[in-house]
Amino acid sequence: MEIVEKVIGSNGLLFAFLFVGSVMYASFWISKHLFRKKLPGVALAVIAGLGLAFFGDKKGLADVPLFAGMALLGGSMLRDFAVVATAMGADLSKIRQAGLAGMVSLFAGVTLSFVLGVTMAVVLGYTDVVSLATIGAGACTYIVGPVTGTALGASSDVIAISIAAGVVKTIVTTVGTPLIAGRIGLDNPHAAVVFGGLLGTSSGVTAGLAATNPKLVPYGAITATFYTGLGCLLCPSLFYYVLQLIF
Repeated sequence: MEIVEKVIGSNGLLFAFLFVGSVMYASFWISKHLFRKKLPGVALAVIAGLGLAFFGDKKGLADVPLFAGMALLGGSMLRDFAVVATAMGADLSKIRQAGLAGMVSLFAGVTLSFVLGVTMAVVLGYTDVVSLATIGAGACTYIVGPVTGTALGASSDVIAISIAAGVVKTIVTTVGTPLIAGRIGLDNPHAAVVFGGLLGTSSGVTAGLAATNPKLVPYGAITATFYTGLGCLLCPSLFYYVLQLIF
């Protein structure tokens, strides 16, 4: 065991890739043989990852010495690299076809999510503008929430709630996308661009589209990535001032 721990400790990132690959393999196997692909393997992997995170502390499973490499694998650097690399596979001509629809979906998606998040915050009993804006931003994505909360000086508890709201949105998007794709016509690049702009959660959109049709992933990832940037721009500024006027 000492030799194993020493080898893994010296190759933490490689072991993290091996571990995540094993979880993915098991998730897709369960999806195929137990759920007959009605529940996507990607969704099962996300749920498994969230469950494993409870075994750690602040950094989740990475707090366990054996899985220290997960901190780098799951960090922002590789996450952003994956999103950009995925988006690079998109055909620019097909993105242009989305045109005005893609732009409108971005602003409509951010605004609608923010309003729903603020409504949820009010129901939870929050009345101060900073908390409302932070939780509203978290409903956009779990990245926009903490960015907004940090900028406005929100408490750690409120920021945690905003992250939780974003994580729930990601899970629902991941699981729900392949289930409703046929009903909403999500079967072409144009629809994927609009879909990514409306929902915006990069993790959920890319995972959901991967389970639906991998060829649509780059198009949803494009607008989903812009969505995060737009949310980080609007939530702690324009939307915050609008909330001040209302409340």
